[in-house]
Amino acid sequence: MNKIAVITGASKGIGMETAFILAEHGYDLALCARNIDDLNKVKKEIEKDSTVKVFIKSVDLSIKSEVILFGEEVLDHYGKIDILINNAGIFIPGKITEEEDGTYEKQVALNLSSVYHLCRKMVPSMIKNKNGYVINICSTASFVPYINGGSYCISKFGALGLTKCLREELKEYNIKVTAILPGATKTESWNGTDLPDSRFIHPKSVAKVIYNCIESGDDIVHEEVIIRPQLGDIV
Repeated sequence: MNKIAVITGASKGIGMETAFILAEHGYDLALCARNIDDLNKVKKEIEKDSTVKVFIKSVDLSIKSEVILFGEEVLDHYGKIDILINNAGIFIPGKITEEEDGTYEKQVALNLSSVYHLCRKMVPSMIKNKNGYVINICSTASFVPYINGGSYCISKFGALGLTKCLREELKEYNIKVTAILPGATKTESWNGTDLPDSRFIHPKSVAKVIYNCIESGDDIVHEEVIIRPQLGDIV
């Protein structure tokens, strides 16, 4: 039986590239994002060259009830999961004292609360099987605050804290927990930039790191993996 990986925010960027790599290596997938048309494109691309199973669902991960329902449907569909990759996120620039009202709530809901609620729904099945892997896509903004980071940094600091706590809780159940902390990655958050591609990490490069973590030996865990552009951070 194929291993089963759940990926949020899987229609584009890091999530999509991770789905492609895992499918290439025989993982069945459960993918979610807001745009079902984009998810269908990913599903079609995977299935044209593979026999793996791909479950997709349109989900607004900023809404708690939708997060929980997605988790329930995945478990009903597959019966278990082996890997949970919390990738979905949003970046809205601004200073804490100046950003538009509601910016904090939007970013915390998607970047932090969705991770919390989906872990609570899906990790118990891993605990039951005493095996699994949780990977949370955090950011260098999880430990380096910067001007105009505002609520985004707050949400990403929280995501790293959640990941650290989860790692301690799940050690005894043979469940690995990793925080992936990329610097500037060429996703839609950077649309409109004048900077050259050489200043960014490609999403596929992050996906390769994720896969390498998953395939590491049973005796180790990559607790935190920091990834930066070769030319350094964008400041």
